[in-house]
Amino acid sequence: MNKNKETACKLSIGGQALIEGIMMQGPNGAAISVRCPDGTIDTEKIKVKHIKDKIKFLGWPFIRGVVNYIESMVFGYKCLMISADKSGLEDVDVNDENASKLDKWLGEHLNKKVMGVITGIASIIGVLLAFLLFFYLPTAAVNFLNKLCDGAITNYRAIFEGIIRMSIFVIYIALVSLMKDIRRTFMYHGAEHKTIFCYENGLELTVDNVKKQSRFHPRCGTSFIFVIIIISVIISSVISVTTTLHSNNLLWMGVKLLILPLVTGCSYEFIKYAGRHNNIFVKVLAAPGLWMQRLTTKEPDDEMIEVAIAAFKAVLPDEEKDKEKAEDEA
Repeated sequence: MNKNKETACKLSIGGQALIEGIMMQGPNGAAISVRCPDGTIDTEKIKVKHIKDKIKFLGWPFIRGVVNYIESMVFGYKCLMISADKSGLEDVDVNDENASKLDKWLGEHLNKKVMGVITGIASIIGVLLAFLLFFYLPTAAVNFLNKLCDGAITNYRAIFEGIIRMSIFVIYIALVSLMKDIRRTFMYHGAEHKTIFCYENGLELTVDNVKKQSRFHPRCGTSFIFVIIIISVIISSVISVTTTLHSNNLLWMGVKLLILPLVTGCSYEFIKYAGRHNNIFVKVLAAPGLWMQRLTTKEPDDEMIEVAIAAFKAVLPDEEKDKEKAEDEA
């Protein structure tokens, strides 16, 4: 028995791959499902508070994209820490013969408060590294290339910077995907997409039905990043051609930072539009992100799909849960 596909698509449910788990978020809140060390699935519902519910104008188009992006980053990090705890990643057995000397020392000497400080420092370093790789390095590289060409690419510098930025991002993802733990996270990412597609296609949420679905979804965060880069290139190109702001490196990097809210807002509106339409405009802008998902998503195993289904069912509205229950009993 299938659900009505049109009704299914009206529900906006998204997710995030975690450490040995998945977070799903729907209209009535979020849920985290994690595969525990003993093999069971631990599902925890989380109430989500949005600042736009208190300050209405923050929910307006183009403004809501920036607000939602910041909220999703903060909430996503919180979910990641919860999954790390539930999956046993943070538990180090100092008596385990297989544990490294570093792991044993950390387990004996570092408490959660100290780990919080270390995590904070690591986050700051991560932000600085991101600025270096995605802002300073592309600008410096294009400036060097422009000098070699006697200023021939001045009017096209934003395009070249965008290409370099995309290349750095692709190379980075390709390298980290070789790590075993990251690969498993990418497999959970695939399970998340497949489960959402299964529901949107009006099918019963079973492992067999989910396995048949595509792991490439247009509303993915990977697509969002590429849309941000593409729209950034478009806006930066207009500024570069119509002004001389690019003549000063620091000023030009400052301009790119200042237009980030506008770029993020436009990108968010496109992703929402892409989730409801399938025309040529959407296909062209979404294509790079969908291609990139070949790296950021992997085919999941059955146990990962079970985790995704558990998280998805936990965020369904009550009336949809009743339908799922009836189908399971049919």
